[in-house]
Amino acid sequence: MTSTGPQHAPHVPVLVKEVIAALAIQGGDTLVDGTFGAGGYTRAMLRAGAGRVIGFDRDPDAIEAGRSLVPDPPLTLINERFSQMDRVLAERGIEQVDAIALDIGVSSMQLDRADRGFSFSTDGPLDMRMSKSGLTAAEYLNAADEAEIARILKDYGEEPRARAIARAIVAARPVERTAELAAIVRRAAGFRPGQKSDPATRTFQAIRIHLNAELDELQDGLAAAERALRPGGRLAVVTFHSLEDRIVKRFFRERSGGTPAGSRHRPVIVDPKEPTFERIAKPVSPAERELAANPRSRSARLRSGVRTAAPAWKGGVR
Repeated sequence: MTSTGPQHAPHVPVLVKEVIAALAIQGGDTLVDGTFGAGGYTRAMLRAGAGRVIGFDRDPDAIEAGRSLVPDPPLTLINERFSQMDRVLAERGIEQVDAIALDIGVSSMQLDRADRGFSFSTDGPLDMRMSKSGLTAAEYLNAADEAEIARILKDYGEEPRARAIARAIVAARPVERTAELAAIVRRAAGFRPGQKSDPATRTFQAIRIHLNAELDELQDGLAAAERALRPGGRLAVVTFHSLEDRIVKRFFRERSGGTPAGSRHRPVIVDPKEPTFERIAKPVSPAERELAANPRSRSARLRSGVRTAAPAWKGGVR
């Protein structure tokens, strides 16, 4: 995150100009950065004239680092999941906010620290816990049965060799290190050096998503944002893979009154709920210049919308 003072960010946030444009910040607005991370969006919000920013992050390391980097009075940092934002805001006397930004998935800070165990680029303990609490990835993989591991790899990693990889993981247990797991996956998937993509990427993604219940968190977080936004408030969501983007796309489509086309076999069910979002912007992807400067941005997609005055829908996005 970039400081409002002389410090510089360790990481550049993805699509930051586009996110700030979607938030349409007016002087004095109260905003939520639901995924504080290194704080890049927060700092951009403050530069754009936000009167107050409330930053959420389930990772205690991110909150601690943010407190030392940005001691600005307009910033409040909260060590909590963004799915709890409406409850936490209400407890602090904030009923509604003007804009919310969500940057879904693992942060660069987490990926770049070998001791957090999110990446196989450098060897480290097989951890992957965003909140640094609960089961580690090693504990999960060393206890789960083969069928469950295969299901996780297929559902959350869209891995075509899920069964073979799950079988190899179980046969190699105990698995304790990121390099160990990556090597097991590559052997099971028949990986050869020089191939375009490393199959370990899908396995690490799947385990991380499952361990941190990331898709449930996203679904519940979108509903929490809907409840927390005032009429005319803006919501901007950046995703990094198709599973996340589908959830966000469906949320905005449903909440803006859009329904999928019906057929004689499956007619459209008319939903009497009022649309809670209008002016849904077209999805935005990084420009070539950003892709060249930050290869991690290549799969990013921004979707955004503007809140109506209709009551929030009950329930999440399922």
